[in-house]
Amino acid sequence: MHLAVYLPLLLPALAGLSAGPLARRLEPRLATWLLTAAGLILAVSSTVVLGLLAVAGLVRLPLIDALEGYSPTVIAREDPAAWPAALAGAVLLSLAVAATVRLTVRRAGALWSAALEAACLPGRESVVVTDDRHADAYTMPGLPGRIVISHGMLEALDPTGHDIILAHEWAHLNHHHYAFVTLAQLSAAANPLLRPLATSVAYTVERWADEYAALHTGDRRAVAETVARAAVATKRTRALRLPSAALGVLGRSPAPGVIPRRVAALLEPPPRRPAHLLAAAGALVAVSSVCVLEAAHDLHEFLELAHLR
Repeated sequence: MHLAVYLPLLLPALAGLSAGPLARRLEPRLATWLLTAAGLILAVSSTVVLGLLAVAGLVRLPLIDALEGYSPTVIAREDPAAWPAALAGAVLLSLAVAATVRLTVRRAGALWSAALEAACLPGRESVVVTDDRHADAYTMPGLPGRIVISHGMLEALDPTGHDIILAHEWAHLNHHHYAFVTLAQLSAAANPLLRPLATSVAYTVERWADEYAALHTGDRRAVAETVARAAVATKRTRALRLPSAALGVLGRSPAPGVIPRRVAALLEPPPRRPAHLLAAAGALVAVSSVCVLEAAHDLHEFLELAHLR
């Protein structure tokens, strides 16, 4: 159990370092699915391992030994996890669960508020044009979701740009990009080492929408120009802050350099699917999963041995 129990705690750091290159080199839709799934598996694996460490320490308590009939001698001799590691596992497990529950409640509230706001927008059409002079365009999740485009954004773009912005936002709405972002954030809440991965998912959903718009219009350069113009218009008019669950054409609070990277990617040929990157990502997730299963099996055997003696 000693080796297997610690690898799933370290592999998320490697995943976090690899997320950026994967997001840039893989086809955006594939990258979004891969990073989101990997983040969830790694977060669950590390959380389970913390639970195993906590259980390994819990069985050392005299009260548990007496209630379950475990042998203190066997427990002390086999030593599945040292006290410091078991205590650290219990503390980290508590923090991970608390952070995940807190984020789940906050995101559920944000999605509910967004759904209510989308339902209260004027008209019944999916696309709503507001009189706001600030340049903005974003998608509100809901049943159904709504696309909001400000008058300021329409003034900043030509008719081709209008079609591109709409295609971009339809991609967010139809492919439920907010769900990918939320799941990646939950993974990062459970394991902070996965925060770079969550940031990369926020980037890949925007790239996914960019590529969707490029496929829709058949003009990658026009999409690149529209993204750049929308960024300039938004900065010039100082658009208001997006609702917490909304996805905008520029993403949520894009870090410096994100928009230029998106524009540069659109000026290049569509990305491919490097087999070696997919294999490496799959191997990382597989190793973590196998280690968790091995650690759980070792702990189970140890508890049976301690119970029999």
